[in-house]
Amino acid sequence: MAAAQLAPMWDELVSGLNVGVLLTDERGQVLATNDVAAELMQLDRADLLTGTRPHDWQVRDDTGSPMPDWADLAGQVLRAGCPLSIPLVIINGRTESRIWADYHAVTVQGRRRVLVLLQSVETDVSHSSGLLDPLTGLPGRVLLLDRLEQSLVRSRMRGTLSTLVLIDVQQLAEFNATHGFERGDEMLSMLAGRLREGLSDEHTVARYGGDEFAVVAEHPSGTGERIAAHAREVAGWPMRVGRKRVRPGLRVSWVTTDGLASVHSVLARAEQQLASRVGS
Repeated sequence: MAAAQLAPMWDELVSGLNVGVLLTDERGQVLATNDVAAELMQLDRADLLTGTRPHDWQVRDDTGSPMPDWADLAGQVLRAGCPLSIPLVIINGRTESRIWADYHAVTVQGRRRVLVLLQSVETDVSHSSGLLDPLTGLPGRVLLLDRLEQSLVRSRMRGTLSTLVLIDVQQLAEFNATHGFERGDEMLSMLAGRLREGLSDEHTVARYGGDEFAVVAEHPSGTGERIAAHAREVAGWPMRVGRKRVRPGLRVSWVTTDGLASVHSVLARAEQQLASRVGS
């Protein structure tokens, strides 16, 4: 459905709402929006629809790092099939505002779309909303970023080290196609339980994406290699999913820092390393 065809129906549905609403395609292109969303994003409604941005306008996450491309966010939400909640900082010249963006995968006229709900942080948005992954009960991406930032700050202040471990569950899409999404969810839930129970209570275990988990750990010396190896060992044990005994294929990467690196750079390095690894 083209944006022009969608507009009349959309306006009828969202008029009068006190929350910003965006509907995007899988590439992050805004198909429809409302005036509240434009106001919260500090853009004209026409600019939102055309992708036009003023030269002094930018959007960052709450750590100050540039946000991923809208297409990347839309793709992640559609692949994972789980809601994603992200705090955004909108900068327009010298004006700065903070909002919450909740991403949801939806189907419109048989096509996969992303529905984005925007609210100002001043509207007392529940901080429990979207912070925990609904499937595993682990902290989600937003809470992970906050925990990682806190860990980096403590490392800088105390002279300790922080390690981020990423764990990728390989061929999850193929597993879901063969055994069904219910079994795939069961495997992810079991992996989450193993990591939560098998690692130290002082570590943060989170669900980073649809097929990725993350661990944030602080330690006085050394590298994160031992932590990463232990996480792989705990998660890699064979398990019974339904009537089938499976051993998860995993890729694991880790980055250790003294806290001087930014959250964005630590994540980027860990993701780059993960992409170059071959699973066990």
